[in-house]
Amino acid sequence: MDIQIREGIISDSHAIGQITQYELGYMCGEELLKIKLQAALASEREKVFVALCDEQVVGYIHAENYEVLYYPSMKNLLGFAVLRDYQRKGIGARLLNAVEEWAKETGAYGVRLNSGKIRRDAHAFYRLRGYDSEKEQIRFIKKLQ
Repeated sequence: MDIQIREGIISDSHAIGQITQYELGYMCGEELLKIKLQAALASEREKVFVALCDEQVVGYIHAENYEVLYYPSMKNLLGFAVLRDYQRKGIGARLLNAVEEWAKETGAYGVRLNSGKIRRDAHAFYRLRGYDSEKEQIRFIKKLQ
């Protein structure tokens, strides 16, 4: 299996939307995803990497600069998924490595992420790659529309 990792391009939006829906359970309209992807690709503070197998996008990772007053600069994972049929083949590790390399290139202290409480397989994946769980959180959202 020949896997390639490259930075995302706007034509990846449909595949990223499908992966997000199937693997993460988030429904998002194709037009919104295209707008958001275009903004991410144009931003200097965000990166999107995709994994290709036989020229088909089978996974992606989206990260941004994470800047807070009380901690050194880091990268923050915003979205990360690999199609089920391609999991456990090293693709996720290679996508995560792409973000880690970007972090090193920019002098970031590290990479941070949030992962849902029920995503135990994902937690094991992160721990195998040296990520530590430092605290539990509850996410609050107030919808304004």
